[in-house]
Amino acid sequence: MMKSMGTIVDIINMLTLMAIKNILGVYLLLLQMVTVLMLYVHKIIKALIKIMINTTKTMKMTLLLLPPSVPVTLVVLKKDLTFGGLKFRDEEQHMTDSSSEQELINQKLEEEDEEEDDHEYDGSSSFEDSEDEDCGMYPKKLYSDPAYPGAVFQALENMMLYSVLTDLTLFTEDGYQFQVHSFVLAAVSNLIQTRVRQKPKQEQYISLYMGPRVHGLGLAAVVEFAYTGNIGMLNKGNIEWVWSAAVSLEAPRILELCKEEEEREEDEARGKKVDRKEISAEEHLKISLQQIRQMWTQRMGCDVELEAEGRVFHAHRALLAASSDYFRGMFTSGMKESQQELVSLLLVGATKFEALLHYTYSGALALGWGCVFDLTCTSLQFQFQTAFSLCLSFLQQEIDAYSCLDIASFAEAYGMADLLALADDFVLRHFQDVSITPKFKDLSVEKLKKYLRSDSLCVPSELPVFKAVMCWIEASPRKRLKLARELMGTIQFPLMTFKEFKEVKSITSLPRIGAKRLYNSLLEEFCSNSSDAQSNFRAYMPKETLVLVGGERITDNFDKRRLCRDIWFSNSLQNHVGLVKKIEWRMLGTLPEKPRFSHGVGVMRGKLYVVGGRHYYGKADTMNCTYRYDPNQNFWQRLADMHETRGSFTLVVLNGKIYAIGGERDSEANMESVEVYCPNTDSWSFVHPLDHALCCHAASVWNGTIFLSGGFNSQYQCLSSMTLYHPERGSTSLAEMTHERALHCMETLGDRLYVAGGVSCETDGHLVDQLACEVYDPVANSWSAIMPFPVPHVGSASAVLEGKVYIIGGYCQEDYNDTKTVHRFDPTTERWENMSVTPGPNTHIAACVLPLPAHLRK
Repeated sequence: MMKSMGTIVDIINMLTLMAIKNILGVYLLLLQMVTVLMLYVHKIIKALIKIMINTTKTMKMTLLLLPPSVPVTLVVLKKDLTFGGLKFRDEEQHMTDSSSEQELINQKLEEEDEEEDDHEYDGSSSFEDSEDEDCGMYPKKLYSDPAYPGAVFQALENMMLYSVLTDLTLFTEDGYQFQVHSFVLAAVSNLIQTRVRQKPKQEQYISLYMGPRVHGLGLAAVVEFAYTGNIGMLNKGNIEWVWSAAVSLEAPRILELCKEEEEREEDEARGKKVDRKEISAEEHLKISLQQIRQMWTQRMGCDVELEAEGRVFHAHRALLAASSDYFRGMFTSGMKESQQELVSLLLVGATKFEALLHYTYSGALALGWGCVFDLTCTSLQFQFQTAFSLCLSFLQQEIDAYSCLDIASFAEAYGMADLLALADDFVLRHFQDVSITPKFKDLSVEKLKKYLRSDSLCVPSELPVFKAVMCWIEASPRKRLKLARELMGTIQFPLMTFKEFKEVKSITSLPRIGAKRLYNSLLEEFCSNSSDAQSNFRAYMPKETLVLVGGERITDNFDKRRLCRDIWFSNSLQNHVGLVKKIEWRMLGTLPEKPRFSHGVGVMRGKLYVVGGRHYYGKADTMNCTYRYDPNQNFWQRLADMHETRGSFTLVVLNGKIYAIGGERDSEANMESVEVYCPNTDSWSFVHPLDHALCCHAASVWNGTIFLSGGFNSQYQCLSSMTLYHPERGSTSLAEMTHERALHCMETLGDRLYVAGGVSCETDGHLVDQLACEVYDPVANSWSAIMPFPVPHVGSASAVLEGKVYIIGGYCQEDYNDTKTVHRFDPTTERWENMSVTPGPNTHIAACVLPLPAHLRK
């Protein structure tokens, strides 16, 4: 009876396995059908493109028949086009033909005819990069995934546990048997590598008896190391077995591991502590992958050939299956390809597949604009998930004004919502730069209107918007002139200055557009005084916000100062009539418990940290408390206190920790101590102190290093120092500032540190306003002057938002009046802009940049 039940179970298991194989077979069959269908779609697209190219050639030849004295506009349409959501280069070049240029044009046409005859579209990818022609034009960067070796070996280990695509069986005398992948074990064993090298081509599997000296547990440790880079239970109880197995298999890295373990145990027995630099498991896996790559270059152990565009590539089935879901299904689901020595790949270029094959053996891709779109498509087609992620990283990190519209088209064609949102956001926030690129002229009217009507459209004034619309219309005036009225409706002409509108007149008076009536209507719009609020300013909403915390302000009757608990944020930036700019401030909330000023704020992992400061003006009113605010939950949390009370100090975030540097213990004693907060343990601890007591200084982080500038020393004298501070090694003096200063601001923007405002000491010790501003180059260790302030900013706050430095509030040392102004420095124009007034508190406030949830910004 039991035997019959066992037979029934075996039959059920066999039927289940067959059903799974059939389902996978249907999946791969559908995938192949879709692939073939894409081929025909590409052929149709190519035919249409060819027709358009031939039409353009005919137009060019017709133009050449005109007399040389007749000036005409020649439109040369390049053969790469955007069609049906697919990316081709569709750049139009406008040239003026004259008798002096006739010969050059003829030569150009002959060259293009030859190129069109030589380069036939082969339908090899859905987003053509013209790699053969363009790859050399674009520099490449090597993108690598540090986690790739670990991920691919983990996949191989899972396959090994279920004996998937294993080709090496190891036996021991004590009855142990291991089925592994030969190339994985060969990466750590010279013996296996030699056996793989000597294996006849027709031999698919290797069986190896290890002999009486190899214990099963020792061999298990070697196998574990080959797949994980580590031996979990290596100790004096089993080290002899592991050593014997490593000697038999000629595994030098495992022998070295055993030696290190023996030395460590000897040191512990003698009570001796020695810091040994050990190679991590991740590093061992990286070395193993390099060994496998070396074997691959020598075709050692390769068990499959892959053909693409007539080129044949050798590879290891198991490694392909570990890194690609496509090949895992092909080689493990019982499909015919799993038995074939040569597998033909459809609809993939040889160069693209070769790049992905190199990635499989290295975890690195050489990416550039000439090939990234094709590699993204190919990695998606063959389901190389990690390679696909690297391509997306390239697109996200390397996006610029010339590529953002291509990325948007690509993302829209392939339904990549996150990438499309990123590209559209880049277009909106760099609209002026994008609008002068050739690609901008080929936007669809729907896409253009979407950009023009967006609340995220960032422009310095309305003139760049007008120029962008005119440029788009002039690219195809016969078709687009009828859309002028609708598009001009998105431009707020009343916000222009008279000088800007004079430029509008000069542009619209050009004969090629013939739009006199258009200009008259624009003039009417410019002169109108609409009561509609939308026509009074253009609002732009940055992705992040400036947040102002605490501080103090002078009362309306100027008789005393009032401390604040208010927290404000900048919801939008507004362009008003002429050159007037304003910030829309909104209240975010209030500080818990007491008000505070001369405190520090920082942002880490999207949360706001408020540390120290003073809640009144007495000697005992300096605080050491720490709070954290979560804007998504609208929740405050009290954290661990600092060891010392601090005011007029600096707070910086570096490597996931918060540093409180120097400051005042009370109103009469400066400090040299530095504390660091660890959010994982919710604790403060002391690190290397400063060389001398310091308060009212400024601090900023560049390239993972803390920089300190100026401040008051223990005698409350202004300093001109610039110091590099390291939490473990202490301070290093750098080139001094041109002006001594304290109560100033310093912010990092790009590869420069900008210093602005504060006070300086005169020879008699009196403090005076410091209007001069300067910038530090950390590479050259040198200072240079920039545009000075128009008004004093003493004890102000500062932050960097979207590539510009904001200086907020402060006071005037001469008369102690508040400076209720926000100034913004634009490094491209090297000028300070007036951004209107502060919302409430003005002096000894703290500022930061914080992302806020959408419901707070509606």
